[in-house]
Amino acid sequence: MERKPPPKPSLWARIGEAVSSLTRAEGLAGIFERTPPERSVAFTIAIIALGAKLSKADGQVTRDEVSAFRSVFQIPPGEEANAARVFDMARTDVAGFDAYARKIADMFGRGDPMLQDLLEGLFSIAMADGEYHENEDAFLAEVARIFGIEDLHFRSVRAAFVPGAPLDPWSVLELEPGTDLKIVKARWRDLVREAHPDKAMARGLPPEAIKLAEERVVALNEAWAQIESAAKQSAL
Repeated sequence: MERKPPPKPSLWARIGEAVSSLTRAEGLAGIFERTPPERSVAFTIAIIALGAKLSKADGQVTRDEVSAFRSVFQIPPGEEANAARVFDMARTDVAGFDAYARKIADMFGRGDPMLQDLLEGLFSIAMADGEYHENEDAFLAEVARIFGIEDLHFRSVRAAFVPGAPLDPWSVLELEPGTDLKIVKARWRDLVREAHPDKAMARGLPPEAIKLAEERVVALNEAWAQIESAAKQSAL
């Protein structure tokens, strides 16, 4: 009888192994410099590390912000320790968030779609307490700049995640208001296809964080629905 391969260690166990491999002199940034073996591990450590820095951007670390990781990741019982270990290492590290962001950008390569996934995850964490502080906006704008993410895309993500952001559905689809409806529809389809959870996982987004892709698809669909509805109303 053919033997089944042993079960693969959980994402959080693999993260624990990556952290345990660090020397005392390296600190958490050492993981970004030597690149973890899997993109999903790299992504998760990166978002926890930057999320820990972001949680202090508004001057305080709240329970909502700490628990925000559960809104981004599915953390099984018994695995909290590995996630908390990375969070605490980043929170107490004297290195600034910009230093982390540069190392993460170098690790993935500027322009990598995973960096856009990271930005969206950070927005979810920023909104965990129901407020969007100006210091958080400055933090995320600088991270986006370091990642090489265009300002138009940054504003698109902000419009999708921040209620009351001073932008409309056109910004979510990264189009100018009044763009021909056929072009809008094609753009919406392309963005939904790119954001689809299956494609997100194919590029390395861990299944434990697939909610990020689902939220992006919802935001895109809502933007298209609003634009289409307005176009129908104006045609009456």
